[in-house]
Amino acid sequence: MVTITLTNDEHRLLVNALRSFLTDFGHDEADVVREVQRLLTRLSTAQTDLAPAAE
Repeated sequence: MVTITLTNDEHRLLVNALRSFLTDFGHDEADVVREVQRLLTRLSTAQTDLAPAAE
């Protein structure tokens, strides 16, 4: 397993880049599309975990 630490800005950039990859380049490879979507889901969950707790 590889672990990287991202700032909130880096996380936002990565999510936007992956979304652009899916929409702008129109990849037909179903396995690539599934993996990118899975990664976006995981990144979304990670962002939720990083959100500051309500006071």
